[in-house]
Amino acid sequence: MIDLRSDTVTQPTAGMRKAMMEAPVGDDVFGDDPTVNRLQAIAAERAGKEAGLFLPTGTQSNLAGLMAHCERGDEYIVGQNAHTYKYEGGGAAVLGSIQPQPLANAADGTIPLDLIAAAIKPDDTHFARTRLLALENTIGGKVLPARYVADATVFAKSKGLGTHLDGARIWNVMAASNAPLAGLCAGFDSVSMCFSKGMGAPAGSVLVGPKALIKRAARWRKMLGGGMRQAGVLAAACLYALDNHLARLRTDHENAAKLAAGLGEIPALKITSQSTNMAFVAVPESDCAPLAAHLKERNVLTLMSPHLRLVTHGDVTGADIAAAVDAFKAFYVRK
Repeated sequence: MIDLRSDTVTQPTAGMRKAMMEAPVGDDVFGDDPTVNRLQAIAAERAGKEAGLFLPTGTQSNLAGLMAHCERGDEYIVGQNAHTYKYEGGGAAVLGSIQPQPLANAADGTIPLDLIAAAIKPDDTHFARTRLLALENTIGGKVLPARYVADATVFAKSKGLGTHLDGARIWNVMAASNAPLAGLCAGFDSVSMCFSKGMGAPAGSVLVGPKALIKRAARWRKMLGGGMRQAGVLAAACLYALDNHLARLRTDHENAAKLAAGLGEIPALKITSQSTNMAFVAVPESDCAPLAAHLKERNVLTLMSPHLRLVTHGDVTGADIAAAVDAFKAFYVRK
């Protein structure tokens, strides 16, 4: 099956499974799992931060980070399309009592600085206290411009705000920009980095930042149910990905570009965006149901919608891309 639904569907490779099986483990709640400790230290060092914290999911990593920054009744500024606002169940508001202040993302994924400036609340008891700016990179598959990230984080700090990055796909930013991880994380107080997407691990994210913030996040992780025991079996997969899967991400990006180019030859479809490992396609609404069924019959899985997102990953080959394009074309030839 050619699965283009998400890069979260990747299967652990044989080498990754071997690393997981052989990982030395301990009780991570007690802080004595050597593989987890190694992952946390390596991730923090490469990101240029003091400390790291291993969590089971990117959603929990973001939430623990937001809660470590903000107190009840505080506010974070975030994009309307950001994962921390739109796709994480309202966890910051429900579990952290943190008010989101969502702002419209520009076409390139940025949040205009004038909008951020206008959203910062005055020090007045009528308002929630604006404490944090949260950005996402990549967002919708797009890499935020480096100049924008620098300007936005400097501006936020000039206003007394903390800065958090949802870097679930920060590895794709590295692959697309050839920038070092520490440089991409430099302007942020905290960064959440996910290993279960393009990196191909079965689970796991690392939150990095100053020691004091990570200590607060560790308390929230426990309260959120994220304390794991012999978690080294998962951390080993993340370490293996760091050593073996980073370079492969460029192939995912190339495959996404080939997919967009092929589908762009179909008059009924319109490529609305393609960057890194994602292609977005406008599909006529009346075609969605029959097209999804047609593709599934030809072993192509999608999350079909009029605004279709197709995601390449380590389990999708160049031959798979060609087969997927042919399957789309066959539908429209028949139609």
